[in-house]
Amino acid sequence: MVLAVSDLDLFYGDAQALSGVSIDVADGEIVAIVGANGAGKTSLIRGITGLVPVRSGNVVYRGEDITGWDSHRICEKGIGQVAEGRQVFPSMSVLENLEMGAMTRRARSGARSSMDEVFALFPRLAERRDQAAGTLSGGEQQMLAIGRCLMGRPDLILFDEPSLGLAPVIVAEMFAIVKRLNADGHAIVLVEQNVSVSLKLADRGYVLENGHIVQAGPGNELLADDGIRRAYLGL
Repeated sequence: MVLAVSDLDLFYGDAQALSGVSIDVADGEIVAIVGANGAGKTSLIRGITGLVPVRSGNVVYRGEDITGWDSHRICEKGIGQVAEGRQVFPSMSVLENLEMGAMTRRARSGARSSMDEVFALFPRLAERRDQAAGTLSGGEQQMLAIGRCLMGRPDLILFDEPSLGLAPVIVAEMFAIVKRLNADGHAIVLVEQNVSVSLKLADRGYVLENGHIVQAGPGNELLADDGIRRAYLGL
């Protein structure tokens, strides 16, 4: 098992964002976390990566309990994140943004080959390597955010709303990249509002509502569920 999250409780002050959330991710899997705005999807990602402290529960990565670890230590362990809203460094060049992704010890020695792999995956970034990241299109910034994550050489990648704010043709391209990264050996957690596409892509999925997991199962079975189709697809 790559990742096992058990009975996670997370609060912002007195407001509870997650209650007893448990998910697991096996090697080679794409696991989708779907739900409406405010359901707790991003809070789950932040709890796993140590960006927000959890009140109770456990996060276990490849058999090691990483609950309460600092986020940089979790990244060093092999968990990468592509954050919601891309969060590139706008005044820095594409090249400098990518170099920032290789700052961990696990990534430094392979930084040159990682850069070559990122430019092979995203030729547009190679063309714009000296361009300020803030001047890129939304789709190009998302490519850069993914590339920066890959520079850290993660085993598990957590995608937080990768399709947010992108044109439909770019959304399709982003999901194709997620599928390709999974085929290349990365386990994937995909947090998405685009329920239909993410469940089609996923091996398994979890439905999060008001901080609780209310349903789980194979992606295709969840997609065929009448309740999910009514609640999230308007069918």
